Amino acid sequence: MAKPNLREKDILNPEEAICYWDFSRTRFYKFLKQTDGGDFLVFYKERILIIRVAFEQYLFRNPEVKEELANGKSRKRKN
Repeated sequence: MAKPNLREKDILNPEEAICYWDFSRTRFYKFLKQTDGGDFLVFYKERILIIRVAFEQYLFRNPEVKEELANGKSRKRKN
């Protein structure tokens, strides 16, 4: 049986989320410790799970967070 594609999964573990969004591992785990993640995090015993669709919506509403998790500090555009 083949592993499901990450796009098909509803719930991701942190390692899968890092691969799916191409985040920095260190920055993402630091983010998980700092956020309450009320809309997109689920806790099962000692495990942290990410609800993919809810986290995508969070990243859409907060693009600076996505950039910080991938590249470090968000860059300001010059007008």
